[in-house]
Parts: sequence; structure tokens; C-alpha cells
Amino acid sequence: MKLSVLFLCLAAVSLSACNQTSKESQHATADSSVHETAAVDTAHTSQNSLDWAGTYEATIPCADCEGIKTNITLKNDNTFAIVSEYINKNTKVEDTGKVMWHDNGSVVHLTGKETNMKLKVGENKLIGLDQEGHEIDGPNAHLYVYNKVEGEKL
Repeated sequence: MKLSVLFLCLAAVSLSACNQTSKESQHATADSSVHETAAVDTAHTSQNSLDWAGTYEATIPCADCEGIKTNITLKNDNTFAIVSEYINKNTKVEDTGKVMWHDNGSVVHLTGKETNMKLKVGENKLIGLDQEGHEIDGPNAHLYVYNKVEGEKL
């Protein structure tokens, strides 16, 4: 009699463990399907979804002047022109060059004779990035946002 009670208890524990494993397996499958549906949309990027060509302007900080009024023109043929005017310094720097899009399609790298800068492309704006490709932060971060000039289409 003791043997049959012991056998029934072992059988119940075994079946319970199998049922628990099945529930955990179902839960894991449900979790993985949730992660699959949360995938990043790589088909739509700033490069192919936004009207990015045009002229952008900002007055960025300057160490020894009141600021640098900067105009950046991005063209559909993946070239750019930049004009930087140092306020109250009577100095103007102009440059042209190539626009290189990074793999993720949301960052442009402008390279010319005098220019080497990275910018994140947003809706009607360019956001200045540091040399490592990170957004500039701190209390003056807003000064590194170049806004698109209305009516400019290239």
C-alpha cells in the first residue's frame, strides 16, 4: 500500500513538472514573438523619407567672437555648400564638398577642403554631432540645431 501511494505521488510530481515546462515554453514563445514584432523599421530613413535637400542656418558658439552664422546647403546630387561668417570679425569661410550618408541613413558627413562635420538629419532641421557621432549636449545644445530656411528647394 505504501508503495502504491509513493508511486502515485511520484507520478503526480512528474506530470506537474512536465506541465510547468510546457507553460514556460509557451510563455517563452509568446515573448519571442513580441520581440520579433518590435523590430526597427530600416526601410524608412531620413535619406529616403524626408525632404532633406535645402538650406539650413544657425548661429553656433564661437570662442573668441559673438557667434558663427552658418548656412549649410544640401543638394540632391549629394554635394553641399557651407558659408560660415564670424560675427564682428569680418571673416567669412566658404566651402563645398561631398555629402556622405552613413549606413543608418539618418546621419550625413560633410567633407570639403575646410569642412569635416557630422549632422543628424531630422524633419526640417540638422542636428550637430561631435566627431564620434553623438549629439552635442549641455546647456548650449540647442545652438547646434540648424533650421531649414523656408521656401528653399534644390
